[in-house]
Amino acid sequence: MKRILAIMLLVTLFAPGCSWVKSWGEEEPTDPAELVDFDETLDVKKIWATGVGDGSGKKGVNLAIAYDSGSIYIADHKGSLMAIDSATGNKKWDIKLKLPFSGGPGVSGSVVVIGTLDGQVLAFNTSDGSLEWNAQVSSEVLSAPAAGDDIFVVRSIDGRVFGLNVRTGNREWIYDHSVPLLTLRGNSELLVRAGIAYVGYDGGSVVALRLDDGSLIWEQTIVSPDGRTELERLADVGSQMVIVASDLIVSSYKKRVTSLAADSGRLLWFKDISSDSGVQVDRVNLGVSDKDSHLWMLDRRNGSTSWKQDKMAYRGLTRPAFYGSYVVVGDAEGYLHWLDSESGNFVARVREGKKGFAGAPLTVGTTLYVLTNKGTLAAYRAGAAL
Repeated sequence: MKRILAIMLLVTLFAPGCSWVKSWGEEEPTDPAELVDFDETLDVKKIWATGVGDGSGKKGVNLAIAYDSGSIYIADHKGSLMAIDSATGNKKWDIKLKLPFSGGPGVSGSVVVIGTLDGQVLAFNTSDGSLEWNAQVSSEVLSAPAAGDDIFVVRSIDGRVFGLNVRTGNREWIYDHSVPLLTLRGNSELLVRAGIAYVGYDGGSVVALRLDDGSLIWEQTIVSPDGRTELERLADVGSQMVIVASDLIVSSYKKRVTSLAADSGRLLWFKDISSDSGVQVDRVNLGVSDKDSHLWMLDRRNGSTSWKQDKMAYRGLTRPAFYGSYVVVGDAEGYLHWLDSESGNFVARVREGKKGFAGAPLTVGTTLYVLTNKGTLAAYRAGAAL
């Protein structure tokens, strides 16, 4: 789902650092491409589906699927949080708090953590949903908290990053970074790996922070926020960054997919592709949905193009997910498009609702999970996995 659903303006005159209002609205709409006909060569079946609350609502929140050890954790914008058995779709537990959940969930060990629109960060026990702790950060949380080395890293919309103790929620450190006046609604997902937290910022930069104390290791600008107007300067880092071997791969809304050395931030290569939804990697394949809903397959080692599929233009594609030798994307009308990852040819299409998806599909083993904007969680299998 595109983060351009609403463009938000930070109003420093009235409430510095935390107050947001809708600016000039959405981009000028373009008619989505018609669905193309093709010979379906892949058998795709839904194995279960279940309702998981009222979905993401219309506030531009980021509530997606979190998976850990056979359980899926899901929240809705009205304060419901639940654990789902990933094999059957049955609910393990379900709590209702009437809180404006907005970012998450994130899960680590025995704790699942979620943020709210008023800057609360709450941690629940994964076994029964009981509250473990409640912390407060400086402004709304629009990305999933991420954990490593007994620290939950939480990003708030005003640019601050907090390191919270996994067991107690106590603040261990804080890192502050400026944000532009005009940004896309939402924040890049945090990435934690090997004692380092990687944070993508709205001005087109990425920072690497030490998990133990929040100190800055490096900062790299992947694209400069240049332009005559605030709209032209939009350079937000895409929703998902990935690390493969020693490479950190990042996208930006301002026409840039970049590979960086994860230890230093040194630029390795870049490609002129605009993507706010981020990137996905499978071995040497790098999948990207661009802002015009063209699906690209690149070689993640050098950025060279393997293929580009433009027959889903303006359909509001999610970030792609890999499933065996296939790649899957959802669109704003609720279709899941399955393509051959080597050729980019369509092989199957199924529909899950009509209102699109709350984030990208998630592949775990031989199962693909999707969450709709209306609050349906569904599981699919295809080909030999049936």
